[in-house]
Amino acid sequence: MKVRQVKGNTYCIDVGISYIPFYKLNEKDIVLMDTGEPDDRELLESVFEEYNLNIKGILCSHGHPDHIGNNKYFKEKYGCPIAMPIFEALICSSPINLKAYYNNNTLTEIIDHYSFMIFETDVYITDKQTELIFCGAGFKIFHTNGHSPSHICITTPDKVGYVADALISYEMIENAKIPFDFILLEDLKSKDNLLSYDCDRYIVAHKGIYDDITNLIADNIAFYIHRAEKIFELIKGKMTMGEITSAAAESFQVNIKNLVKYDLISRMLRCYVDYLYEIGKIRLVIDDGLRKYCPFVVAQTDKTAEYHDILA
Repeated sequence: MKVRQVKGNTYCIDVGISYIPFYKLNEKDIVLMDTGEPDDRELLESVFEEYNLNIKGILCSHGHPDHIGNNKYFKEKYGCPIAMPIFEALICSSPINLKAYYNNNTLTEIIDHYSFMIFETDVYITDKQTELIFCGAGFKIFHTNGHSPSHICITTPDKVGYVADALISYEMIENAKIPFDFILLEDLKSKDNLLSYDCDRYIVAHKGIYDDITNLIADNIAFYIHRAEKIFELIKGKMTMGEITSAAAESFQVNIKNLVKYDLISRMLRCYVDYLYEIGKIRLVIDDGLRKYCPFVVAQTDKTAEYHDILA
């Protein structure tokens, strides 16, 4: 069944790899929470046609391509406003701004591959905002930055919490190789803060519906830390980010067949490498003119040698 009632007027659409929620304002009009990726468009439109639904507004959790992939298209088709966290809305407002996020890509690559992510936001959600009246309905906002710069969870008037990507389901924990994060250290704090996120039911985008998320929070935190530890084990001596990417691709059996995939995997790994640096497991060094990462013990040895060189 493509459409599933979660509670009251809160539903979600099963698009395969994720749930896309919506809140019914009346028998026809809905507020869609995220729009999936471009490949989800045909399925979503078939659901809207079958159930005679009209998108009155789009309320976005964050600015990743699998969550805003049809924002531009649906805004143009339905003439509906888009509400979104302000920082990510600005990122998605132009190719140049988007490059600030996809900094490893050229402007031409961004225009060629990510132009669907560029759209105009009508309602900006600030980083202090906890409530939003949108399309006549009252939603609550719970801030969970880390997975993305200003990721939010959205509570519908039915007290259903759309957790979006602040958590992943047990199925994803079982099958994910290198789940993406922006700043893992901040995301772990946000996951822990979700213990105070009080809702009657919860929708996890990838992909589950839960009455209680207490155990899921703990298991998510443990999983991401364990994944970081696995990546730490791959760092032997001094390695560039490219060498770490190659080692991880081999270890996790990821087939990197083009530049887009390489950039994606490299971005996925970055948060774990940064996390390992932040907690003191690895250090940055310059070796033969190259920026490299190494385990803390190796870095300490180099620091000692550098100190003796200065004294000499």
